[in-house]
Amino acid sequence: MNDQTPLAFRIQPSIERSFGGFMYDVAIIGAGSGGYSAAIRAGQLGMKVACIEGSPHLGGTCLNIGCMPSKALLHASELYEDARLEFANLGIDVQPKLNLEQMMAQKADSVSKLIKGVEFLFRKNHVEWIKGWASFAAPGQLDIRHLDGTTGRLEARHVVIATGSVPVDIPGVCVDHKTIVTSTEALSFSEVPRRLAIIGAGVIGLELGSVWRRLGSEVIVLEYQDRVLPEVDSEIATTFGKLIARQGVQLRLGVRVSGAVTTANGATVEFGPRDGSAVEQLECDKVLVAVGRRPFTNGLKLETIGLKTGPRGFIQNDAYRTGIPNVWVIGDVTNGPMLAHRAEDDAIACIESIAGMVDGTDHQIIPNVVYTKPEIATIGATEDHLKATGVAYRAGRFQFMANSRARINHETAGLVKVLTDEKTDRILGVHMVGPSVSEFIAEAAVAMAMGATSEDVAYTAHPHPTRSEAFRQASMDVTGWAMQA
Repeated sequence: MNDQTPLAFRIQPSIERSFGGFMYDVAIIGAGSGGYSAAIRAGQLGMKVACIEGSPHLGGTCLNIGCMPSKALLHASELYEDARLEFANLGIDVQPKLNLEQMMAQKADSVSKLIKGVEFLFRKNHVEWIKGWASFAAPGQLDIRHLDGTTGRLEARHVVIATGSVPVDIPGVCVDHKTIVTSTEALSFSEVPRRLAIIGAGVIGLELGSVWRRLGSEVIVLEYQDRVLPEVDSEIATTFGKLIARQGVQLRLGVRVSGAVTTANGATVEFGPRDGSAVEQLECDKVLVAVGRRPFTNGLKLETIGLKTGPRGFIQNDAYRTGIPNVWVIGDVTNGPMLAHRAEDDAIACIESIAGMVDGTDHQIIPNVVYTKPEIATIGATEDHLKATGVAYRAGRFQFMANSRARINHETAGLVKVLTDEKTDRILGVHMVGPSVSEFIAEAAVAMAMGATSEDVAYTAHPHPTRSEAFRQASMDVTGWAMQA
């Protein structure tokens, strides 16, 4: 083979462009973050690849009704609130007026351009988009119900399931997608709700709650647990809970929602203490149900190939392999954090495994971000977990109050915490709440992937003044010598 031969086939010559009678080398069910990434990587490696997606647009939840549109509204609403509350302090006198229709239009325009970008990448990498819905006829055979009403059968040597997830329902809460809504509808309200009740103080609830509070809603968050963001390091979550409450988000923690129904004027939510000892009613204009997501496998006919899901609906895997030969699974539909970048990493590792390459991804090092203001960014073990498991550790902290760039920009709320192994100093976890932390949590990810210690970070120059210096200072503080505090 010459140097023009695709990498996958130079590494494993037994894999050829044509698998006997198979129509495709790999067929991918779903074109979300995991699915389209898998398709693009397969195309790069010279495989003949089909991606089956029945939604009108590529990109899945993240691009169409999740990550991207929510970030567009978070950005716009932050600027609107800054114009109302912060600009005068900076010497900029303005009187902003909300144009919600235009805010939604710019969001839609940004999303549309991103969708076109994925379509371009499909063409560039010779990925065939089959517009329809797939179900299994056999391990290497998929029945396709095309959008035009026709049907057909597709054959592939390998099939990757990347069908993602959908919002979780709550017993007694009647979602009508108009007044009692999911995150999809909450991204496109035609007017600002006077009062918005949010069930769930997780990432989705707090991000969208932040948007509508900034735009004028009275926001009440109802959460079963005793704090916001139950999966986040408790110190970071507690700090953030206090900050968002100061901003005007009303938090009702430790309560159980027993029902929600629409009324002539909006909706009524019933909730009370978790022991059921009392019930309160909350009248509101809109209710957002944001208690998590579940795997989406409807219509796949997994039983046809003998593939079963676990108790929570996830498809189990061993290095992306299901129990069925040549059937693979990635992203939200299988166990692991439901994050777009995790699905992308899954996609790369899965396709390269199909190609006989070595999986070079560290699947334990996955950052997570909450795009509120201030932002939250975390990676690795929490302090709660280290205490619970008896791991000996050291912790370094640095408050943004002492960070030069944060103080100059009037964004001093929050801190960075670095956790390291007590004996080796290797970084075990990094947890941040503060300005722009989504942009430098990746530095922590690289450090952990390389097995770095807090000393490594402490002795690495960081540009001044930047917010990223807070990570360096927290690393210094692990051994007690933070210089700016």
